[in-house]
Amino acid sequence: MFSRRTGWPLERNTLTREIESRRARGLAVIDLTESNPTRCGFAYDSRAILQALSKSAALEYAPDPRGPRSSRMAVAAYYEERGARLEPEQIFLTASTSEAYSYLFRLLADPGDSVLVPQPSYPLFDFLAGLNDLEVIPYLLAYDSEWRIDRDGLAGSVERADRVLGIPRAIIVVHPNNPTGSFVKPEESQAIVELCRRRELAIIADEVFSDYALDAQAHSTHAACESVLTFTLSGLSKISALPQMKLAWIVVNGPEDARRQALERLEIIADTYLSVSAPAALASPELLETRRSVQPEIRARLQQNLAELERQMDVADSGARRLHVEGGWYAIVRIARDLAVSDDELATNLAREDGVLVHPGHFYGFQGEGHLVLSLLPEPAIFAEGIGKLRARIS
Repeated sequence: MFSRRTGWPLERNTLTREIESRRARGLAVIDLTESNPTRCGFAYDSRAILQALSKSAALEYAPDPRGPRSSRMAVAAYYEERGARLEPEQIFLTASTSEAYSYLFRLLADPGDSVLVPQPSYPLFDFLAGLNDLEVIPYLLAYDSEWRIDRDGLAGSVERADRVLGIPRAIIVVHPNNPTGSFVKPEESQAIVELCRRRELAIIADEVFSDYALDAQAHSTHAACESVLTFTLSGLSKISALPQMKLAWIVVNGPEDARRQALERLEIIADTYLSVSAPAALASPELLETRRSVQPEIRARLQQNLAELERQMDVADSGARRLHVEGGWYAIVRIARDLAVSDDELATNLAREDGVLVHPGHFYGFQGEGHLVLSLLPEPAIFAEGIGKLRARIS
């Protein structure tokens, strides 16, 4: 009765069951995986947000496959501040970056083709590719005091995909990566462009966390890339910390002929769904502006919690250390001693015995045991208590 693409294992894993059991018994849970900024105590400009959503134009249905021009002009202005000059016609609004990925997978690939994704990275890629009948080919991020793309391994992954699996159509880069927090280095970006030009691949650049560089350095955006067909994704969920507004976008760039064809075909895909709501789209210029007040608050939180993590892990008996991070909302703790339990068992024990929720590294495709993924968004007192319990459990 059901398609093979939705034949996922649906039983809850042990960690989820432990957390549900604890909450059912009325016991506290310190959630160090919290990634919803609206639940982390930040001060939003509520008046500006609600006023933006009350425009009378939202009462009229005037669909545009790309989204309202005023909204796309606001997105173009955002990128101009980052050094990329764009025309509003290069931008498509979507309800989410997940939807944007689906649009692009439909645009670029036939069933059975493949896309290359970084590892570690979002678990979401497997689901999105599977729902669009594509194969996922991982390419590794290697860690040696900082994270770097294994460029030889990436080229080899393209070759293997060509020989064994479906035709490779695109390389996904996440800038900065989730959860490693590593930006794509300029030399890596150039190597990817050369590979894509040689093999006629597109670049899909996920930049949802790119405003959150921890060193305050302005990192370049792929939206300015004209060398190969490039699609840059972002949205209000992270830029303005407003995931509930469900507004994201695709920026299309590249050589003129390929860009024109992509825009024409994307317009038909977008016109087929018309998924973006008028109130959110029309409010987007004002909602984008709220980033100027909320982002400094979030960056301060990230820095404070990262410093607390460093303080607690930088002791002789901690048994763990945090890995280098350049941006985003997450940190990686690597266990520095041999443990008799797996990451899964450690996370489950931490939930059962201490009421602390962390993600084991395999959720994100880390190689081998000894990695835990933590969000840096929780309020500082909660974060500090959770890290103390984590350190005690490892010790």
